[in-house]
Amino acid sequence: MYRLSNIPGILARQAARIWPARCLLCLGDSHSRRICDGCWHDLPHLRHACASCSQPLGAGMAGPCPRCTQRPPAFARVWTPFVYAFPVDALLRNFKYHQQLTAGRLLADLLLMSLPASRPLPEALVPVPLHPARQRERGFNQALELARPLAQQLPVRLAPELVRRTRATAEQVSLAAGERRRNLRGAFASRGTSPSHIAIIDDVFTTGSTAGELARVLRRAGAQRIEVWCVARTVTEPPRAGVQRSR
Repeated sequence: MYRLSNIPGILARQAARIWPARCLLCLGDSHSRRICDGCWHDLPHLRHACASCSQPLGAGMAGPCPRCTQRPPAFARVWTPFVYAFPVDALLRNFKYHQQLTAGRLLADLLLMSLPASRPLPEALVPVPLHPARQRERGFNQALELARPLAQQLPVRLAPELVRRTRATAEQVSLAAGERRRNLRGAFASRGTSPSHIAIIDDVFTTGSTAGELARVLRRAGAQRIEVWCVARTVTEPPRAGVQRSR
């Protein structure tokens, strides 16, 4: 006799046998994943990137980019598997501005699939916090929704309580690099002591202003190695050899 608590899982397994999993991009058979092999290979994968900020580099180039060489960032490195281009950009917009949480879960899956298997795991995942007023307006924190499945699958401690947003700031999307840094100055505060190795979770990496300010706050709270994990990186220059679509 089945317990009531077992019924949802039993029904899910029966449904999976009757109706095959569908790719959320092309609606084809995805073999129990949220994306099929064809759509995975057609995504705008980022390759030959700066070891620090993931700025695309030319094929064969290595090491940090000139900007990171001249002014090393407060974080150790950025891990972002995709360029902010179709269809990843559309998924991110639908997730962030149209509350399509299914797209968010797919994006979290894509980020998880791209992480190197041999990578040392951080002690905690810290999603970029939203100001309470912005979170009420949007209905959720997209960085936190990306971090939840990552923490469950890795598994790593999810630690949104380590930092808070102390003041509301203007939307970063319309600001230049210098304006972004000034906009975020003093916008975060730590809550207690940070673990030694952490990963900041966000949806998109643009100039690094948000990640840099948050990393400085966490470093003062005790973090020694800080990584930034994002779904995609924007590219302001025309794509070069560092931006490739795998075939």
